[in-house]
Amino acid sequence: MTNEIATKSLDFTVLLSSTRRGARLARLLTVAELSSRGLPTETAAQVVGELAANAALHGRVPGRSFRLRVRTADAPGVLRVEVTDTRSERAPDAAQPPYVPPVEAESGRGLLLVAAMSERWGVTYGPLPRKTVWAEIALPVGVVLTGSRSAASRCRTTSSPTNLPSPIRVNEANLTDVQAR
Repeated sequence: MTNEIATKSLDFTVLLSSTRRGARLARLLTVAELSSRGLPTETAAQVVGELAANAALHGRVPGRSFRLRVRTADAPGVLRVEVTDTRSERAPDAAQPPYVPPVEAESGRGLLLVAAMSERWGVTYGPLPRKTVWAEIALPVGVVLTGSRSAASRCRTTSSPTNLPSPIRVNEANLTDVQAR
């Protein structure tokens, strides 16, 4: 094993329904994609799960999807998770520490977890009405990115234990077209 990240890159993007099921699928697809490339999955799965759940709960607009993007960041040894939805008026304030709910509260700790598990996180806006909540996760030293095909593209066989549907690959133009409908 080497102490450097290989030059291969990861850029996985999928549109998912703004529902609990879509948030769960975001997490499952992320685990499948990262596992197929030899990357650790636990921290990324938790961060994706929290950000996707927030998009489904707080960023939901009926009939509109959220976009998940997982990629190797510009800095070596960093994995970037981005979740984009269409509710820019309901964005967390990344400049402030995340809200700490009362001890007896049953929810409200998602961004606390994201902040604790990531090197940094934030929110970017645009074009209206979109917002993207992102987090950057440090990869352990010595992790080498392997694999060349998306795990989702290999999950189409009926023998797959998870039987995950194939994701929809999108670009910025397609996302705008889908959200305009």
